[in-house]
Amino acid sequence: MRDTLTGSRIRERRQIAGLRQAELARRVGISASYLNLIEHNRRRIGGKLLVDIAAALAVEPSLLTQGLEATLISALREAAADAVGQQAEVDSLEEFAGRFPGWAAVLAQMHRRVVSLERTVETLSDRLTHDPHLAASMHEVLSTAAAIRSTAAILAETQEIEPEWQDRFHRNLHQDAERLADSSKSLVAYLDDSDAADDRRGVPLEDAEAFFEQRGHHFPEMEGSEDSSAIDLSEIDSAAAKTVARGLLDVYANDAKAMPLEAVKTALAGTEPDPIKLAAQFSVDIATVLRRLAALPDGVLSRPTGLVVCDASGSILFAKSVPGFAMPRFGEACPLWPLFQALNRPLVPIRKRIVQLGRSAAEFDCYAYAWPQAMSGYDDAPVYRSVMLVRSVEEGGQGGQPVARVGPSCRVCPNADCESRREPSILSEGF
Repeated sequence: MRDTLTGSRIRERRQIAGLRQAELARRVGISASYLNLIEHNRRRIGGKLLVDIAAALAVEPSLLTQGLEATLISALREAAADAVGQQAEVDSLEEFAGRFPGWAAVLAQMHRRVVSLERTVETLSDRLTHDPHLAASMHEVLSTAAAIRSTAAILAETQEIEPEWQDRFHRNLHQDAERLADSSKSLVAYLDDSDAADDRRGVPLEDAEAFFEQRGHHFPEMEGSEDSSAIDLSEIDSAAAKTVARGLLDVYANDAKAMPLEAVKTALAGTEPDPIKLAAQFSVDIATVLRRLAALPDGVLSRPTGLVVCDASGSILFAKSVPGFAMPRFGEACPLWPLFQALNRPLVPIRKRIVQLGRSAAEFDCYAYAWPQAMSGYDDAPVYRSVMLVRSVEEGGQGGQPVARVGPSCRVCPNADCESRREPSILSEGF
């Protein structure tokens, strides 16, 4: 029984980490369809593949293979960490799960459901507020429904209508009904967030990010070369996405020239990266160091590493995620992220340990830095950008460092006492 549910545990941990099937499959070097079979317990798993999947999910392999009690204890620890205003007796979790496995399972299931619902609410809220395609689709559906209602009202309220006009109204009703059906079908398909496909919806920046993800954010052919045109962008469909990707590749090329890969490997041998020391060693700014660290090939750094870049408006210009990390990319993000705080202190490097509320209480080491991107002339204010390196924290590692609590958007953040709150949380009941 221990091994037969390994796939279910992998699926559960992947959903908690906010990863798509396609993304997890890419990270471990298998197809999404094969991972789908594993997650539905149709393929047994072990050895290197199990270790790789556990590493991608930032969990111990034993958590994926052990029985129900170990899984329950882990889930209860996460529930206790996410609790607001309550202090759970975490030292007694094993005894509790052993004596009352039914109640333990109920609590763990409710916590997973809350995490899943929070993620759904946050995603839909983000889309409804900022997604132009969704806004256009909703407008189309509502406009067509209004047209059908008007035509139907005329037919219902007018006693005598000439046959010619009656036929015309009927044709209009038929055409509007077909259009409403097509619009509704398109809207449902757009909102269907399928795990089996990594559909980037044609947004240029996200198309470019998907291209970087497929290449593992590392381009060996550009190491030591300043020519980004060597990278084939034919798999990117739109011209706008190609332009965005080419700009990102130009930045990559400049960073690779300033910090050659072999020299970086030598500098990092057996040590954890220190951005300030690396900046001094390679005579570059800290922004270059943070971008370069996020673009290193797998195996150079000991822990998963992500990156977020924004401008002074807070708009996300590039994002590389890590397991468990989630930041809204279309606004309404928590202002306590070091990425945004760095904009208030340009040219001052910031380092903070972050615990992300509302999901699985994941912890990250964050390094942030803001710098003037360009100045057009005398007396003109510079255009600032900010970059943040995000590194997963191993359980029990690097203790003693102060931890800052950062939430998702205010609408679904459980931290009721936050002074930066912009609006009440829909989760505020019971606080």
